[in-house]
Amino acid sequence: MREAYVVTSLRTPGCRRNKGAFAQTRPEDLMVTVLNAVVEKTNGVEKKDVEDILIGCAFPEAEQGLNIGRVAAQMAEFPDDTCGATVNRFCASGLEAIALQAMRVKCGYCDVAIGGGLESMSIVPMGGNMPRPHPEWAKKNPDVYISMGITAENVANRYKITREMQDEFAYHSQMKAANAQKNGLYKEIVPTPAVRFKEKNGQWVSETFIQDFDDGVRADTTVEGLGKLRPAFAGVGSVTAGNSSQTTDGAAATLIMSEDAVKRLGVKPIAKLVAYVVAGCKSDEMGVGPAYAIPKLLKMTGLKVEDINVWEVNEAFASQAIYSMQQLGLYDKRELWTSDSDKRIINVNGGAIALGHPLGCTGAKLCAQLINTMKERGAKYGVESMCIGGGMGAAALFELV
Repeated sequence: MREAYVVTSLRTPGCRRNKGAFAQTRPEDLMVTVLNAVVEKTNGVEKKDVEDILIGCAFPEAEQGLNIGRVAAQMAEFPDDTCGATVNRFCASGLEAIALQAMRVKCGYCDVAIGGGLESMSIVPMGGNMPRPHPEWAKKNPDVYISMGITAENVANRYKITREMQDEFAYHSQMKAANAQKNGLYKEIVPTPAVRFKEKNGQWVSETFIQDFDDGVRADTTVEGLGKLRPAFAGVGSVTAGNSSQTTDGAAATLIMSEDAVKRLGVKPIAKLVAYVVAGCKSDEMGVGPAYAIPKLLKMTGLKVEDINVWEVNEAFASQAIYSMQQLGLYDKRELWTSDSDKRIINVNGGAIALGHPLGCTGAKLCAQLINTMKERGAKYGVESMCIGGGMGAAALFELV
């Protein structure tokens, strides 16, 4: 089987739902920006070389519907013979798109492809515009439709993840992100045109500006401040807005190529996608998905936890991220994840609590962050993983070349 190489991996900033810079920016435009950037930043590759584009999207409807994978490719002026499709595995949609393209390259179905992810949570609400659970099934087993916040409470209660543990974890996520912003470490970010509408002389007019940073990072966060927040999903719960991921808007894309294409086009790859797995778990504790997916990935590849140099474990909620880390034997080793440690290898520059979780974009966004960190550090192995609504986990292994 052939190798699948990551050549370029980029993302837009992640911006807060409704209040952030992208709240009035069409999702197609976010995707077009990052698709263009991936090609422009890859010397030797032109749009005509890209055979297919797969875009992950958790709620592919309305402005991000109508097969956004094909629509965005056309808007970005890829030629007509560059195809496109939309992929949905909820929170792992972006990673699924990248993995599917890698699989196609590995088996010889194509040589140059893009996998990415997109979500405008400002424009298309979580759950979609018209959710329609099956009435009989919902009575028999409602867990598949359960609120993600309630699943986070379930994880906290069942596995004794305390409020103090969650708030501390959230604090360090914010501090890592604040440090990364201060020191210009998000080299994978593409400055992105954004639109906002203002009233002028009795008319609404659009104004375009450039957004080049994640606007949800709170550098002034304190553990004491987090401790004052009320529970968000249960009256006496421990999951709050402060120790949960931010709902955000964003897009990301990764260029995948075969070895033949890399040589033919004179491109220098960064890493190769070694393996990708998904694993199932109970729907009502969907957040524990990484605790199932990561061991499955390591078993498949013959590696151990100790072999992984960099981790991106999505912080959908602090409770589920902590539990997943506990099961891997990583949580108690505080130097591996705290913001004040120069030995940290887990969510090195902050996670979704600080940077946001733009659903279908997240898997592609984490890929860009992981690849950038691996390249900067010379880290041989990197793993990204996330929980998935409905009770699943996904994980992928990348190897630096």
